[in-house]
Amino acid sequence: MSLLDLHHSGSGTPILFLHGFTQSRTSASDFRELLAPAGDIITVDLPGHGDHATVRSNLADTADLLAASLSTPVAVVGYSLGGRIALHLALRHPHLVTHLVTIGASAGLSSAEARAARQQRDDALASHLIAVGVETFLEEWTRQPLFAHTRVTSAERTSRLGNTAEGLASSLMLAGTGTQEWLAPALPSLAMPSTFIAGAMDMRFSRHARLLAAGASGRCALVAGAGHAAHLDQPALCAALVRRALA
Repeated sequence: MSLLDLHHSGSGTPILFLHGFTQSRTSASDFRELLAPAGDIITVDLPGHGDHATVRSNLADTADLLAASLSTPVAVVGYSLGGRIALHLALRHPHLVTHLVTIGASAGLSSAEARAARQQRDDALASHLIAVGVETFLEEWTRQPLFAHTRVTSAERTSRLGNTAEGLASSLMLAGTGTQEWLAPALPSLAMPSTFIAGAMDMRFSRHARLLAAGASGRCALVAGAGHAAHLDQPALCAALVRRALA
């Protein structure tokens, strides 16, 4: 029996939405509402987040837990951490993924040295998170240049404050970018329609989106006026791109 509970909110084409780090299944409500006409939006608290704050899991195992939870193939839309998990789900369980869409995701870091250095930084950040608590950490996290174009609404902030320091720290240590295997060599095996989205003002992840699209023979789409959290910065534009990708 899976440790992960899926929440359905509609009918029609099943669309699994995977949130980012520090978020939860109730995050990105504006984006999800705009996406809702496309089908049944399925949400889930990822390990270390929300109702699954006590679940400990790495990227590959999380993909396996999601696969065990699914009773039918789904279109998968994942943002950042959720996008990296979506990639793992598509690569490990391709029969369960009809369409793959990522927002602000990457194939990981290509060198072992870079992965080790990133993991060391994430472990230190996890220790800091536990020391200062969720509220202070979220203020620091959202002040990063990566989120310079993102306005965190009161609803979004409330959603994130429902997380625990221990849960978020475990996500950093077990499923951070430094733990991720370099996925680029496996991308050509993706046969489902794939679209890789990034905010046009997020130069780093725009490059990642192009690399993912080239490797998977998929489509790259950039959201005008958006940074890393394109679905929060420009929910209508991002939802339109996702709906087009799933059509």
